[in-house]
Amino acid sequence: MNRQVTPKVTPKALFLTADLRDPVLAINELSCQALLLEMRFRGMTLSTGTGFVVDTPVGPALMTNRHNVTGRNNDTGVLLSPQTGAVPDELLIRHNKLGSIGQTVQIVEPLYKDDVPLWVEHPRLGGKADFVALPLTGIVGVALMPITTGRPEHALMARPASNVSVIGFPFGLSAGFNFAIWATGFIASEPCVNYDNLPIFLIDCRTRQGQSGSPVFIVSSGGMAALESGATAAFDGPVARFMGIYSGRINAESDLGKVWKAEAVFELITSLRRVGDRIQAAKPIFAFKHSL
Repeated sequence: MNRQVTPKVTPKALFLTADLRDPVLAINELSCQALLLEMRFRGMTLSTGTGFVVDTPVGPALMTNRHNVTGRNNDTGVLLSPQTGAVPDELLIRHNKLGSIGQTVQIVEPLYKDDVPLWVEHPRLGGKADFVALPLTGIVGVALMPITTGRPEHALMARPASNVSVIGFPFGLSAGFNFAIWATGFIASEPCVNYDNLPIFLIDCRTRQGQSGSPVFIVSSGGMAALESGATAAFDGPVARFMGIYSGRINAESDLGKVWKAEAVFELITSLRRVGDRIQAAKPIFAFKHSL
């Protein structure tokens, strides 16, 4: 018989004040944590995508897909903007504005210094992992709203057919006030088993261009919920479990998409170290177990 616990959970809600809209509206914090990105070359927009802020040992960083910053398909190396022949040299990030939820501050972050990439790749997987950390340098006037990537004490159960939400900006669109759009689908593979021998699991979800780099969550609105431990819990407000970072569909004809697991993202985040004037990923002493 499953034991039952009753954790106290602070509802993840923010509030729009009356200077934006009346009446005051409660907004899920996750809608603000996903950030709209523009990949640019010499000020020209090449494409759009999604990212999110995380706390690291060397300060705040942006997590997004590697193919967003390289401008190339991460598996084949093919240019993603063949009509221009260009690859990004900077990101324009639409951050949340400090003190004004729903308003944005546009910050441009360079991707190279002295022709060396400023983003940091996974310490074990390197360029095979289609996600990177870009240390943030422009945060004046920005409300940093980092996502917690480690497993919470009361982790919601994740199994095939569990609901998941990909929170981002399809086609560069927002849901108003720069809030992200939630695309919801299902886990399509065993989360504890690696897809293609990499720390990836599959989802079945109608995702589209622009959602690359989106955080993926299991979300419960509250009440009784099954936990990964096998227990059940009563939550007094919304609760979410970060599952990983979305990186695109397995092919153009399928709604099956790839999610790089939260454990692999956490491994990159905790590996960051400052070496001189650079930030690098320290090689791990041990590796997280991502599969059975």
